Amino acid sequence: MSETFLIGALLAVTGGFLDAYSYLLRGHVFANAQTGNIVLLGVNLAGGKFTQVLYYFIPIVAFAAGILVSELIRRTFREHTNIHWRQITVGAEFIILLIVAFIPRGTFDVIANVSISFICSLQVQSFRKVNGNAYATTMCTGNLRSATEKLFQYHITKDKQERNKSLQYYGIILFFILGAGIGAWCSHFFAEKSVLICCALLLSAFLVMFIQPLSPENPENSSI
Repeated sequence: MSETFLIGALLAVTGGFLDAYSYLLRGHVFANAQTGNIVLLGVNLAGGKFTQVLYYFIPIVAFAAGILVSELIRRTFREHTNIHWRQITVGAEFIILLIVAFIPRGTFDVIANVSISFICSLQVQSFRKVNGNAYATTMCTGNLRSATEKLFQYHITKDKQERNKSLQYYGIILFFILGAGIGAWCSHFFAEKSVLICCALLLSAFLVMFIQPLSPENPENSSI
């Protein structure tokens, strides 16, 4: 169930929301994908603005730490029979975002950004496939590449499976955009508390993963 389009859509909305939230409310930092932060780190390093270098360096380190923690969770709980290890990562995201919602804006933005970067790395590392195809829920570049590639392959081969895969990738991108739009709107009206909406989305994903699919594609790999 953790690899279904429904879960992918919920997490993509969350990813888009958090990108808008961190950029608009938490000091113009990209908490999801670290490419922007790495570029800004380099720009400020070249300009000798070392305080700003540290400001962008910390979320990058937090993102890397999240990857390590995600792998630790997977190795520790992959054989657990009552709960899927991916549900544990979603539960961790929920708890951390709940705390972020009550971190005041301004002085403590760096703490909020570190927390968001950490949970986004948990998510991107834990949820890497939808219906067997590699994808990401916290960034769109790879999804856009895959969607367009599959669309081209459909044009050449007329294979409907390639078309469906392309539409699936474009669908995830649309849900990401939807999340960013909702995030921008909610950030304007509810400020730092708007991230509670992401908590609701994560809780929904957590509960949905208890449902057993009627025809799992790879039942023998359900614990992977």
